[in-house]
Amino acid sequence: MACISHNFGASMKLGRLPVASQRQFPNKFCQRFFQQLRNFRSSKFCDSQYYSHSNRHRIFNSVSSVNGVSEERVSVLVIGGGGREHSLCYALKRSHSCDAVFCAPGNAGISNSGDATCIDLDIFDSSAVIDFCCKWGVGLVVVGPEAPLVAGLTNDLLKAGIRAFGPSSEAAALEGSKNFMKSICDKYGIPTAKYETFTDPLAAKKYIKEQGAPIVVKADGLAAGKGVIVATTLQEAFEAVDTILVNGSFGKAGSSIIVEEFLEGEEASLFALVDGENALALESAQDHKRVNDGDTGPNTGGMGAYCPAPVLTQELQSQVMSSIILPTVKGMSKEGCKFVGVLYAGLMIEKKSGLPKLIEYNVRFGDPECQVLMVRLESDLAQVLLAACKGELNSVTLEWAPGSAMVVVMASNGYPGSYVKGTEIQNLEEAEVAAPGVKIFHAGTAVDADGNYIATGGRVLGVTAKGKDLEEARDRAYRAVEEIKWEGGFHRSDIGWRALPVKQTSSKW
Repeated sequence: MACISHNFGASMKLGRLPVASQRQFPNKFCQRFFQQLRNFRSSKFCDSQYYSHSNRHRIFNSVSSVNGVSEERVSVLVIGGGGREHSLCYALKRSHSCDAVFCAPGNAGISNSGDATCIDLDIFDSSAVIDFCCKWGVGLVVVGPEAPLVAGLTNDLLKAGIRAFGPSSEAAALEGSKNFMKSICDKYGIPTAKYETFTDPLAAKKYIKEQGAPIVVKADGLAAGKGVIVATTLQEAFEAVDTILVNGSFGKAGSSIIVEEFLEGEEASLFALVDGENALALESAQDHKRVNDGDTGPNTGGMGAYCPAPVLTQELQSQVMSSIILPTVKGMSKEGCKFVGVLYAGLMIEKKSGLPKLIEYNVRFGDPECQVLMVRLESDLAQVLLAACKGELNSVTLEWAPGSAMVVVMASNGYPGSYVKGTEIQNLEEAEVAAPGVKIFHAGTAVDADGNYIATGGRVLGVTAKGKDLEEARDRAYRAVEEIKWEGGFHRSDIGWRALPVKQTSSKW
């Protein structure tokens, strides 16, 4: 059965049932679900002194059978409000075992698409998240962004007896501290670039001068994807050190830096679901980090992606799993902080050796790679994530739609630097039907007083398309992009250029 969240309104305030005019009950199951919510909200189980993990699951989680196989039904809360979270909601809505999808805080596009009911909820207030899960019978929380993970949201949810897909704050240090990640690589023999860690800018510059350029300077902590500077000259590297350590441009995230050797080659991403002991590889994907065509300009959170990535052959993928992912999973277990969630390995297929090296770990689905993965995933995502939470990934086999997928990110002019908010975006509905297999994921949109979409972020839209091959996926995605009217935005015109001949498209309107 499809998720019913899109049937009861676009968004809601905490503790308030959707109004009757926003709800349509397509069947008796939906009616029972809402009656259950009403009864529960007035029952003693909402009070913390009576609330327990067993009570919640007895009331809200049920077991159904599909083709003779039992599966647990569940309502899901997705934490976050970007394009990644929109794609997760989209996949969960298609999950047969998912009864409802909520998203906190979500965004206007998620609300209006019907892919989830968006919640006005402070995701950094664990008690508020736990209270919502209690009141609304949420059996699984999927944490999208890295910041709540590092802050310990998963820890608090698990203590409250609520299943959460995402690592503990201790395990999230794989992304929260590049120095921690590098130390795990050193200890467990995981191939990565040579590096040193510094807090003293003079010592860092001395090391840089000894190593020469090009060289990479990274803020140790979380910097929203902007704390990595690939310096092509010594002067650029010295300026990067000053920006991070002296000027404090990244705050606490830049209290120390990693100076790393420059690896030449082709980047690729491999995602693996992890249940603490086992890891299950997802399809490969390739991101485009630089802001301009030809992989030039400053780094961004990602300007586009495609899936699968031809550079990551089946042989290389097996090598990544055996030499990078699994040693990390086993190492984290030995360190006493088992990892449960997504390991997103940013890789460099080194030009001189042809072998993969680990550039960085993210401890959640990548953005925009998640978008191309979710449109191709055919398995029941809710059941897959529940299996990871239960330590049962060794029994899971993933099913994927054939062909390829591509996402082209549309960003506000000026991104990744300063940009103007509030510019109007038109023709989104027309764009989504411009070609078969198109889905637009919203990353930073709102609706103004006249009901028009406006841009509220740097990366704003992820125009995604499937095709029988990468060329068809690209053509469909760019056909949709060309339909969108947005004077305040831009996009790269060469997503997929490493795998396909470049077709010229305009990048401004």
